[in-house]
Amino acid sequence: MWHGPREEISQKEYDTNPCIIVMHERKVILYIAMSLDGYIAGPSGEIEFLSSMDKAGEDYGYANFLKEIDTIIIGRKTFDKLKEMGYQYPHTDKKVYIITHTTKPDIGTFEYYTGNLTTLISKIKNLPGKHIYCDGGADLATALLQENLIDEILISIIPMVLGEGIRLFKSGIPSQRLKLLETKYFEKGLVRLHYCKE
Repeated sequence: MWHGPREEISQKEYDTNPCIIVMHERKVILYIAMSLDGYIAGPSGEIEFLSSMDKAGEDYGYANFLKEIDTIIIGRKTFDKLKEMGYQYPHTDKKVYIITHTTKPDIGTFEYYTGNLTTLISKIKNLPGKHIYCDGGADLATALLQENLIDEILISIIPMVLGEGIRLFKSGIPSQRLKLLETKYFEKGLVRLHYCKE
């Protein structure tokens, strides 16, 4: 929910929810799903386990989330893996930064970015706009967490144990205290947790 300028929000409301969205304050939000044991994909990047949550008419809040963002950052390996699996990356109406170590020509609103992540996030936040969606994968999420650049985490827990695969949270992330904003349970057993930095 968008609110007006900071001075229009009561102190009580702000103290109760320090993650309240203030107009022009852009946030980096990690929105992702993982298995109960912490994997976002199988050993070779397989994501078929996500389809176990498919249900007609249910998108688990994704469409509403997309209304609040206009910029996406995604790791190059994740972007390429989706293409290999036959998925056409859908967000052509948004500015997309593909984080990579290799310079490539831009494709429409899709920009291959090889620079410093802190510099990129600072640049985006200083421009007018909506929030910034981190679309994975684990390497990018880890890099952002290492630099304390993620403001909120929306994580969907899939009721399945994979046993092995690609972990969402890798080693090297400093300790960070989070505040739980919401827990939402869905009929298929998925639980969505919404956290922000304290």
